[in-house]
Amino acid sequence: MSRTIHASAVSGPRGGVLVTGASGSGKSTLVLALLARGAMLIADDRTVLSRQNGSLVASAPAPLRGRVEARGIGLVGLAASSPAPVVLHLDLDRRPTSRMPEPQIWTHDGVDIPSLCGRDVVALADTVWLWLSGAATLDILAGH
Repeated sequence: MSRTIHASAVSGPRGGVLVTGASGSGKSTLVLALLARGAMLIADDRTVLSRQNGSLVASAPAPLRGRVEARGIGLVGLAASSPAPVVLHLDLDRRPTSRMPEPQIWTHDGVDIPSLCGRDVVALADTVWLWLSGAATLDILAGH
């Protein structure tokens, strides 16, 4: 069974990153920053999530596939990634609780996904891309 949620998603060598947050929280801006660093677009604004073999897989609704909104510019057409298992969740509505936060989990359809609070995190795009590309490890994600 699949469900469409208000979220954006990109993929890289480690898998998919799902970005959630209220309208205007910066989801598309973060996605564009990750795309500029080498990520592939899965979906912008609405993402279809489905549980497959114990994983949560992100894909784009057909009408939005390969399109991302650049606020103040309009829609940008890009090559779209294939669906990918979600390996990281970024919550743009929540700020980290400390400089060195404890690991967080986001659960959807019974699947637990490591989660980072991303609101006002200045180095979020760079750090996530370094991890997603396989160039860095994140202590907070150790064991996932």
